[in-house]
Amino acid sequence: MGKIDWKKELENHFENVKVIAQCQAETVAQFDQFCEFIAEPAFESLTEELDRRRIRSAHQKIAGRSIRFTILFPGSKDDQFHYRISLPKNSVELRLKLQIKARPSPKADYETTDGDFMPGLFPFKVLRMDKDEVVADVVKHYTGFCYKALTSPD
Repeated sequence: MGKIDWKKELENHFENVKVIAQCQAETVAQFDQFCEFIAEPAFESLTEELDRRRIRSAHQKIAGRSIRFTILFPGSKDDQFHYRISLPKNSVELRLKLQIKARPSPKADYETTDGDFMPGLFPFKVLRMDKDEVVADVVKHYTGFCYKALTSPD
């Protein structure tokens, strides 16, 4: 058995930790770019369209962590639907998560669904998305929830 060069092993370890930290920092910066140039403009477009229908909405960003779009019940100040895109902690690539929280009435509990944001979307394509792709995904989830709530026998 050969002699173990523990100093070299230790040196490699610290170099690997440095590379991981750089990747994580770059991923956070990429997520912030995604929010600024794709998600926020998408949410602003959707807000304009909802305003025309007298439905209030809002979005909130937590830098490096998540961005959320909220739709209120028509004619109400109560939240009905939350669409939250987040960057998992310690991510080294843009594999984003999506959380949907919605409720059929202001007095009902939220139903929460967690999953991947745009399943099948490769991390390197996230920054190449068009804002309308994000709008379409929000609309798909929102309308799907509303139809389910309206036709549920409960």
